[in-house]
Amino acid sequence: MNVVDSSAWLEYFADDRNAEHFSSAIEDTSNLLVPSICLLEVYKKLLREMGDAVAIEAAVLMRQAAVVALDEELALEAARLGWSHKLPLADSIVLATARRHDAVVWTQDSDLEGLEKVRYFAKDQD
Repeated sequence: MNVVDSSAWLEYFADDRNAEHFSSAIEDTSNLLVPSICLLEVYKKLLREMGDAVAIEAAVLMRQAAVVALDEELALEAARLGWSHKLPLADSIVLATARRHDAVVWTQDSDLEGLEKVRYFAKDQD
């Protein structure tokens, strides 16, 4: 199973330099989990920067995979992981979701770099 974080989704939708690293995980929807926080973050950013139509189209594509809601147990695990790894809220939820489902996290977020079962690709800094 795979979990693609928001930074990787945005890279994929923009078809930027690292998009190729994430395409296999994103396009294999039968083995893809989408934390609800990623749906929120991607939709919000695209809505702000590209408008409603683009944001809705992205959300439709993301929802082809299994969306994982943040429940009480996942929230507590995210808090534990966030505290122990000093992660921001969204990264904590992404990591907790992946750990719950024994999935690999695909990311450009350096906060997750070096953690077990994380495929990190540094974002190009033009």
